[in-house]
Amino acid sequence: MRLDKFLCETTELTRTLAKKAMHREEVSVDGEVVKNPATQVDAHSRVQWLGRTLILVGLRYLMLHKPVGVECTARRGLYPIVTDLVDLPKVERLQAVGRLDVDTTGLVLLTDDGQWAHRITSPRRQCAKVYRASLADPLEGKDAEAAVKVFGEGILLDGEEKPTRPAELELLSDHKVRLTIYEGKYHQVKRMFAAIGNRVEALHRESIGDITLDATLAPGEWRELTADEIAVF
Repeated sequence: MRLDKFLCETTELTRTLAKKAMHREEVSVDGEVVKNPATQVDAHSRVQWLGRTLILVGLRYLMLHKPVGVECTARRGLYPIVTDLVDLPKVERLQAVGRLDVDTTGLVLLTDDGQWAHRITSPRRQCAKVYRASLADPLEGKDAEAAVKVFGEGILLDGEEKPTRPAELELLSDHKVRLTIYEGKYHQVKRMFAAIGNRVEALHRESIGDITLDATLAPGEWRELTADEIAVF
């Protein structure tokens, strides 16, 4: 990696400011002052700026238990954002893989590996996402049977040209269900239940693909993914 790029990756410096810092002899590599921005360095090089040793942050893969009132976005608005919950350097580089609404809880994956994120979100992968929902009105008897059938066949949502992919609806109780979908349309779960005349009062994502939310994580807590979890995608 070029030294000027290394400085941009490990500090708040832009490429122009990094070159100026080198010109002022503020940067050293393995104890030697370096002024050439094209100098090649790697993770084993000891790069210092103004006497501070710089560490190149590798790719990160995290699991977060998102609470209510937090947005899965990089743009600040009315609510805190998911990266506010993560105490890591260069946290602004992390992106949520598959967003959740501000009032939805559960599993969020965070990474700065764009290719890994794309493998999860690409429609071609049809990655399964499992949600647990609490409904305003009970699903009983023939209504429950009809809902399972129509979800399994696909529902044409308002404003869409094609129906949803077949989904799996499991009844946990009169007011609680587990739903597995294989795509990620805007507000999809809520719109699917609205299409059958019901309303989602609470929504929680349990899993994405083969990655399931760690039961030991309280809302707002996170951990790094294991090597096996990363390898799933």
